[in-house]
Amino acid sequence: MTAAPLLEAIGIRKRYGHVEALRGADFCVDRGEVVALIGDNGAGKSTLVKVLAGVTQPDGGEILFDGEPVGLDDPTTVRAMGIETVYQDLALAPDLDPSANLFLGREALRPGLLGRLGFLDKAAMSQRTRQAFAELGAGVQSYSAPVGYLSGGQRQSIAVGRAAAWASRLVFMDEPTAALGVVQSKKVLELVRRVRDTGIGVVFISHNMPHVFEVADRIEVMRLGRRAARFRPDETSMEEVVAAMTGAFVQEEAS
Repeated sequence: MTAAPLLEAIGIRKRYGHVEALRGADFCVDRGEVVALIGDNGAGKSTLVKVLAGVTQPDGGEILFDGEPVGLDDPTTVRAMGIETVYQDLALAPDLDPSANLFLGREALRPGLLGRLGFLDKAAMSQRTRQAFAELGAGVQSYSAPVGYLSGGQRQSIAVGRAAAWASRLVFMDEPTAALGVVQSKKVLELVRRVRDTGIGVVFISHNMPHVFEVADRIEVMRLGRRAARFRPDETSMEEVVAAMTGAFVQEEAS
């Protein structure tokens, strides 16, 4: 028997007033796989990701996790399932160092009385941060400087590393290479591969087609709130994928 996908969305619907953002959208991602979720502006990508991240509740459809129906009621529930999200704005605290950002909202307390009084175990958090980034090969220029002083690529690496450190099953990455230079983008793409190689599923949302073809194991195209096509990068071309995004190419088996 074929194992069920790690996360599967079936017939997801979401309406905002008169606007139908999702019109029976389907999507799936497996363990240790990078799935690129692409589509033009307004295709429904962001809404679908918000539904799967527990930020937005759907109006209809079904979500399966390890083959079992689940309700992704809120982001806290989703994180408890081992799912993390790297948002496009990174959601980093610029005045805090990498360690404080890694443990933001999950601060470790010192043992004993000091912990009960609310004292943080900064040494343990620092050690865990260095270990987590080293395991991913995410080179951090400074562990003591506020992240606001680091380069865009460094900040992106910290955001991805934070998600990977806490995720045990799946990571959503929203435009992780946006506004980065060539060298910085290469480092982030390599980080995405390292996350995948640990057995974690990765959903890679991007408008950058070369980056999609470089890092994705599979491509899912959304258009007008539904899945329009599914591709393997080594079995298609950028022209065919763009045609699916615009409606010039129709893949009957996509739905």
